[in-house]
Amino acid sequence: MLEIIDHGSTREIRMARPPVNALNPEFVGLQFAALNDAVKQADAVVLSGLPGILSAGLDVVELLPLGRTDMLAFWYDFIGLMEAIACAPVPVAVAITGHAPAGGALLSLMADYRVMSRGAYRIGLNETRVGLVLPPLLQQAMARVVGPRIAEKLIVPGTLISPQQALEIQLVDALQDGYEDTVGHAVQWCEELLALPRDTMLANREIARTDLKQAFSTITGVAADALTNSWFSDETQVVLHDFVTKLKNKG
Repeated sequence: MLEIIDHGSTREIRMARPPVNALNPEFVGLQFAALNDAVKQADAVVLSGLPGILSAGLDVVELLPLGRTDMLAFWYDFIGLMEAIACAPVPVAVAITGHAPAGGALLSLMADYRVMSRGAYRIGLNETRVGLVLPPLLQQAMARVVGPRIAEKLIVPGTLISPQQALEIQLVDALQDGYEDTVGHAVQWCEELLALPRDTMLANREIARTDLKQAFSTITGVAADALTNSWFSDETQVVLHDFVTKLKNKG
């Protein structure tokens, strides 16, 4: 499910759970463990996906049968993965190698830097369209990157946008033409950062990301509870069951 590739002092963690790198409990756990190893063994980290997809978000087919206790545990683990990216002691770049809706976008928002492949791809927080309420912690992560008003305009209707639109609002920092170029750009960004005076760079990075780290330290449990309650609301269950039915009919 994961490929670990070392580029000198930068470690790439490549998500490889075809077809769409959907997030289930096992996959989230593996990413968390790989990230914890990477920040101890490398000076920077790149998260990447498959050609055409970073992650399509939650594996609703696997998650929908779970009871409340198991679903709450999953939300804690998923928020824990986002926290591990946000609070990593070394720089983290994300190579958004294709589509990145919902959970894929959330993971990328936690990183220091985002580069996306050009193409007919979409990125954004479309949770409204699948019946999920995003807790303040996650909405604030989007607002931190693109500003409060743009975040509101995207989150409330659950809008997905193109790579060029994402660049224009600074949801991503750069665009590249292909898969290898996207990953290579993320690695290069890390290498350029690591060429700076290390202690000073890391100290300034720590200060710049204080707000994001503090948000996780104070309301992680609240966010997990809120997501669980939203998941099991009557309206959301109807939307999710309808979504799974359509997927099975297509497949």
